[in-house]
Amino acid sequence: MDSTPSGDVARGSLGEIARVFLRLGLTAFGGPAAHIAMMEDELVRRRRWLPREEFLDLLGATHLIPGPNSTELAIHLGHRRAGWPGLLVAGACFIVPAMLLTLAAAWAYVRFGSLPQADALLYGVKPVILAVVLQALWGLGKMALTTAPRVVVAVGSAVASALGANELLILAVAGGALAAWSHVRSSPASSSPLLLTPFALHGVTAATATAATPFSLGGLFLFFLKVGSVLFGSGYVLLAFLRADLVERWGWLTEAQLLDAVAVGQLTPGPVFTTATFIGYLVGGVPGAGLATLGIFLPAFVFVALSGPLVPRIRRSRTAGAVLDGVNAASLALMSVVTWQLGRAALVDGWTVALAVVGSVLLLRWRVNSAWLVLGGAAVGLLRAW
Repeated sequence: MDSTPSGDVARGSLGEIARVFLRLGLTAFGGPAAHIAMMEDELVRRRRWLPREEFLDLLGATHLIPGPNSTELAIHLGHRRAGWPGLLVAGACFIVPAMLLTLAAAWAYVRFGSLPQADALLYGVKPVILAVVLQALWGLGKMALTTAPRVVVAVGSAVASALGANELLILAVAGGALAAWSHVRSSPASSSPLLLTPFALHGVTAATATAATPFSLGGLFLFFLKVGSVLFGSGYVLLAFLRADLVERWGWLTEAQLLDAVAVGQLTPGPVFTTATFIGYLVGGVPGAGLATLGIFLPAFVFVALSGPLVPRIRRSRTAGAVLDGVNAASLALMSVVTWQLGRAALVDGWTVALAVVGSVLLLRWRVNSAWLVLGGAAVGLLRAW
């Protein structure tokens, strides 16, 4: 039985899915917003795996469940393209390159006592990533922000995010606002219980907190399994979770080690949650790195497998569809705030401004693959440093 939501787009081979997501896992620098933009460029604009409307719905669905949004989006896209085998292949191929790079960084950190220098590499990568994200925001915004209420919700969400409001609260208010507007404009429709499922799961898993124990590989796996099961939000939220237990409660890491682990997760391509790989290696060697990585990412596969088939049903419900529209609008607003922050950090001189402009022209005029842009930006950064 075909498990894809619709039959109008041909199913792909597992080899195709593996090649696409291995390349994304090796070149997707810049955090979740950049990852999402690169997936939209590669899979919606270039390969036409699915329409932009469905891409937006899958992106919105990732915000309704715990875990890393861009990784969950990759898993959704794999399922959309090739069913359950595609779900596993896409997720694994997006995660494994980042895991191996982070493992190499952890080995170098333990051996030499410091992080490998990545400033030159990121100097050239960040400006072209900014161009990729802006292009995705433009395309997705034209699709998602088609009514005045959606635009108002997006603007309000961006302002709230810039003022420091909690991401989950912004998404909840945005979804609720458009659902309420939908009820005002038409006869009330019955609320869909489907949207309660992810939050109910969040409540159940949050109650199973790990008790304080001395270090063991089993305890390390269970800790990261808990983190992956209950964590909403950005890498900064991940930092707070890790600090509370690993540094303050158990003393498995020092403050400096934790900050270096989070920095490596930000500097390497692919999921930021590969911070777990670095920490696992520091406290438990290669087995610890493997178990920590498995623990933090395993819940994402489970949550996507449970929620993925519900996305089309959510869209068919008037109330649930309005909530999803609100979440989509707020998601783009959050991406826009992150893009502004990325721009402030990336555009530091004339060279970086030129890279951003050239990257934008190549994307918009000649539709150059974003992976080649990232590699070109990295080469420019390294050449300038030399």
